Amino acid sequence: MSDEPTPAAAEVDIYRDTPVRLLGYANEVGEAFRALVHVRWVKASYGIASAYVLADTVDKATKMSKEPDSDTGKVAVAAFDTLVWQAFASVIVPGFLINRICAYSLIGLARTMPGVAETARKWAVTGLGLGVIPFIVHPIDNMVHTVMDNTTRKVIGGVPSSAAKAE
Repeated sequence: MSDEPTPAAAEVDIYRDTPVRLLGYANEVGEAFRALVHVRWVKASYGIASAYVLADTVDKATKMSKEPDSDTGKVAVAAFDTLVWQAFASVIVPGFLINRICAYSLIGLARTMPGVAETARKWAVTGLGLGVIPFIVHPIDNMVHTVMDNTTRKVIGGVPSSAAKAE
């Protein structure tokens, strides 16, 4: 046996590498069910997703504050970068996309299949909305990274170091 220290296992980011990440998609589920449930449930799903975004923001700011060369500015930049990325990648863009897919699908079904019961059309649209979620996640994440790399991250000086490790 060797007395050499073993390399530390890569730190698991509970907000991005575990099932906790699914909380960021709560609003997409809410949007998929919008045609079937009261709007308060859709709003509640946005509350869950927003709480997830804020929790990840606090986590990344806290991790940055523990870095050896950290200062208030670096902590603020890490928090800002995480908040903007999560807000767009987890809440705003996918929520809008699922909302529009479901709304236009419901209109399209009503026009093309008026003989089908409205409840059946609403369930079909909900299924479509839920089914689309896995296919939009990575393209949206990549788009938000690209847009931020070419906009906000140029202004703030790139991805903060502890956030870069997490991504």
